[in-house]
Amino acid sequence: MNRFDWVNANSVDQALASVTDESSFKAGGVDLLDLMKDGIASPSRLVNIRQISGLDQISEDDKGLRIGPLVTLTQIEEHPAVQKTYAALSEAASRIATPQIRNMATVGGNLVQRPRCWYFRSEDFHCRKKGGTHCFAQDGENDYHAIFDNRVCAIIHPSGIAVPLVAMNGRAEITAKKGKREVALEEFFTSPTHDVHRENILEPGELITAIVVPASEARTAYYKQGEKESFDWPIADVAVSLAMQGSRCSKASIVLGGAAPYPYRAKAAEAKLNNSEITEDSARAAADAAMANATPLEKNAYKIPIFEAIVRRTILRAAGMKAEGVAA
Repeated sequence: MNRFDWVNANSVDQALASVTDESSFKAGGVDLLDLMKDGIASPSRLVNIRQISGLDQISEDDKGLRIGPLVTLTQIEEHPAVQKTYAALSEAASRIATPQIRNMATVGGNLVQRPRCWYFRSEDFHCRKKGGTHCFAQDGENDYHAIFDNRVCAIIHPSGIAVPLVAMNGRAEITAKKGKREVALEEFFTSPTHDVHRENILEPGELITAIVVPASEARTAYYKQGEKESFDWPIADVAVSLAMQGSRCSKASIVLGGAAPYPYRAKAAEAKLNNSEITEDSARAAADAAMANATPLEKNAYKIPIFEAIVRRTILRAAGMKAEGVAA
């Protein structure tokens, strides 16, 4: 690990004034310290934002939910308003990592963490994301890699909390020295075909200062499938938001995690549900449509039936129905 300066920032303005192009903001630091130990990140200065007052709060009003970037995953999991009105968000937070990590990890850090691809994380492989010319996952060990948009770089985006936030039309408030801007989280994450070296649109010196989720009467659900039940990275996860009029869906939002280098919006699946009654058959048709354009690699085609199953189940769960063959 390289030597670095340390700055404790007590305000957003102080944090922004302290950062340079070679600096990094540190909140929980769960992923950042791993990146530094692995030699992937070598900041000359860490600007600690953990002490900034007000960035660790969740508030709700008639416009929706406002989440500070220093809010921990445990806070999201246990917040009464989130549990009641934004159920998929609470459920997703509860399924990330271990209780100890959820007590420390922040929502902002979870959104901007780097990929967990073992080729990217290993100093032995100079992959495209690190400036090389080859994605080693293309013809290597790709069991857990992307099944969509995987021809340039086959990473999957590691953020579990991003999946329901994108499904709920969440937005990121981004602050820099020149001012603030707000961007939809669906547009916050970037594809390797756009820029293989990054996963989001944050520029040096920019800081997420809030996540905003608009108020909605939509029904939401989240489902995670891993190899083991506890503290495992998902093989596949799904968030669904359904605006319902009786048994009919007027507007659906279906987002997949573990499928692409960014939270993947399954627009073909949404089209199957929009202005349709939610039934076992329509949920199955949407699940099939979600996988229609998948391009699995040699060792990860097994993800397709898994996604088909959990997309169907999550749709029915959001609609208040039980999937056939699933125990109560």
